[in-house]
Amino acid sequence: MKSESSAPVLPENGTAKKYEYDEKPLYADARSCAVKILCRCERTDSYLEKLIDAEIKNDRLNDFDKALLNEISHGVIRWMRRLDWFLNGFYRGNYEKCLPEVRNAMRVALYQILFLNKIPYSAAVNEAVEFIKRIHGEKHAGVVNGLLRTIIRTLDNLVWPTREIDEVNYLGIVQSHPNWMVKRWINRFGFDDAVKLCEENNKRPVMSLRVNKHKVTSAEFENYLTEKKLYFKKSLYNDGFFMTKTMSKLYTDEFFIKGFFSIQDESAGLVSMLVDPKKDEFILDLCSAPGGKASHMSELMGNEGKIVAVEKYLSRLEVMNKNLQRLGTKNIKTIHDNVSEPTTTELKEGLLGKADKILIDAPCSGHGVLSKKPDIKWKRELEDIYKLQKLQISLMEDSVKYLKPNGVIVYSTCTIELEENMGVIDAFLNIFSEGLFVLYLR
Repeated sequence: MKSESSAPVLPENGTAKKYEYDEKPLYADARSCAVKILCRCERTDSYLEKLIDAEIKNDRLNDFDKALLNEISHGVIRWMRRLDWFLNGFYRGNYEKCLPEVRNAMRVALYQILFLNKIPYSAAVNEAVEFIKRIHGEKHAGVVNGLLRTIIRTLDNLVWPTREIDEVNYLGIVQSHPNWMVKRWINRFGFDDAVKLCEENNKRPVMSLRVNKHKVTSAEFENYLTEKKLYFKKSLYNDGFFMTKTMSKLYTDEFFIKGFFSIQDESAGLVSMLVDPKKDEFILDLCSAPGGKASHMSELMGNEGKIVAVEKYLSRLEVMNKNLQRLGTKNIKTIHDNVSEPTTTELKEGLLGKADKILIDAPCSGHGVLSKKPDIKWKRELEDIYKLQKLQISLMEDSVKYLKPNGVIVYSTCTIELEENMGVIDAFLNIFSEGLFVLYLR
């Protein structure tokens, strides 16, 4: 009889008895790794993208498994509330108190059943059952097996929430967004447009690549993508940006290692273009890590002039330094400091001089990039918007002393919330309105 415990059984002599499942590592495939990622996402402040990147860099998974891991992890987080609606409806007992591994294994299986047409239902169920059997024993595995097979039998008759009873809750469940978020959007845009916004958030994003023109031309990079037989499209807005599907072995790709391209959204490229950096200018880039906009501005400046990239968090600064080194930038100086509470002599004593232009790519709620970062939906609360607004206003105020007379500040966010955008600009202009030209990027 198989033990219901995940721990190995110790005989009287104290040596470990060979456990039935020890021959196979616990997290040895895409689905089990996805469960691990989802559990960590729930229990910690870790961001989904970083957790996935750490697993993808592991050689234990083949290319197919890496793609499946990426699809399942993003998909479950993206559609988590809809998945939980059905799982809660079929679960016998208190679903909220369900063991994290059990809950996430069921989410992984149900996502495959509802959204991935090429995966047989039996494969999705069996993998979940075997994983739970290994980690929590037969009893919990039986619960998972019974619940998932019951859902499969009733797929054509699943009960959905009713809009007439509560349209906020209806939209939140069907489009898998928190109620507080969709309520704001319904009040602001109306129900139909709020639906369209949620639908856009739930679309699978494309990967955007920016050519590093310090090292390679757009034509050479286009030939490279063609040779790799990757389908791609050129950006309609930014020269040197290409959209493609997820690349396998990205971090071991020769062109990537040599710094011939970066992963950067084309909308982020618009920010650098708005700054319009010139070869003889001094650009101050606040909140700079991971350095995508700084390196793009360096490219636009032909590696001339001066860019000072300031980053508050040391770990993020180290990542930025590695990125800039890989890309071969020569006109960027990085500083570990906080513009609101400067400690370095460069900022505290003003040794850098006054900047021609300042870029403030402010920390924000991220509600404009939910298709790429779906976990933000579940990590944010309403009060975060107002906390971030206060921080953003403070950053704007503190940046002015580093700007030349008649200099330019470019303020950008990746959110759609008015409080963090025009609310910040209006507050700033009420304090500083003379001699400043502020560009606002929606």
